Amino acid sequence: MNKVLSQAASLASGSGGTSGGGRGRSIAVVIGIGLLALLGLSIVLGSWYTIDQRERGVILRNGKLIGIATPGLGFKLPFFDSIVKISLETQRARFDKVHSYSRDQQPANLVISVNYRATEDKVDDLYSQFGGLQGYADRVLFPKVNSEAKIVFGQFNAVTAIQERGRLNSEVMSAILKAAAGPVVIEAVQIENLDFSNEYEKSIEQRMLAEVEVQRLRQNAEREKVQAEIVVTKATAEANAVRQRAQAEADAIKLRGEAEASAIRARGAALGDNPNLIGLVQAEKWDGRLPVTMLPGGAVPMLNLDARTVAPSPTAPRAAGPVQTPATASAR
Repeated sequence: MNKVLSQAASLASGSGGTSGGGRGRSIAVVIGIGLLALLGLSIVLGSWYTIDQRERGVILRNGKLIGIATPGLGFKLPFFDSIVKISLETQRARFDKVHSYSRDQQPANLVISVNYRATEDKVDDLYSQFGGLQGYADRVLFPKVNSEAKIVFGQFNAVTAIQERGRLNSEVMSAILKAAAGPVVIEAVQIENLDFSNEYEKSIEQRMLAEVEVQRLRQNAEREKVQAEIVVTKATAEANAVRQRAQAEADAIKLRGEAEASAIRARGAALGDNPNLIGLVQAEKWDGRLPVTMLPGGAVPMLNLDARTVAPSPTAPRAAGPVQTPATASAR
């Protein structure tokens, strides 16, 4: 090719004796050779293509879809065939401010992100309907996310949306999956942030502080209730203990009284059966000493002497005064 171009250049710069018609033919030859070179280069470069593993190619012939190109090196007809590459990687669309209202008319801004991707078996449908992933996002995904998020959020009160964030996210995702169905796979929908007005956030803060105070008072009341129950339990236990001790003492007194009554009854029965039992008891308790002084006609303790059975001694002189016992005589 370089050799042909150099020859054409030498012809174009020929000697001055060359006629004017020869110069024109030389220029035309040079131009024709250049065009042929460009045509050959275009044919060589436009007859092959490469597809990455993370992509698929849509093969178009004069604008008509005739097939899907797989990863690797491929060949096509120059000037007639073209390749449109479509990525199979996960795409992420982020919606910074989806302005919406809750069921109780509280304004809020939602930040939502959506992960989606094309599937290998629906690349041709994706291109035929939307021309690629960007067309699907512009015509289907973006409008549906805005509308469905507002509809679902409008079914929640502001407090419920905050307290049940997981359920809100799940219902928004379900609505988007249903409304934005197409030749793509929506992998995830995430509500990244939920902002209410400053006034409402302040009211929520005050409400939370009030609830914390109520919880604190309720806990204190429960604690006092438990303490009162402990005091009552202790008092009941002490009263039961005192009652048991009194009952035990009463039972003991009753048992002692019953024992003494039984003993008295036994003694009475024994006296009835044997009248001499009293003398026996006295004799058992007597220390063996007689009284020092006795009155005339007095009886000697524990000695019951019958005058009819004991005769006085004939030689014994009758005493004119009081009877003197040996103890009395010795005292004199």
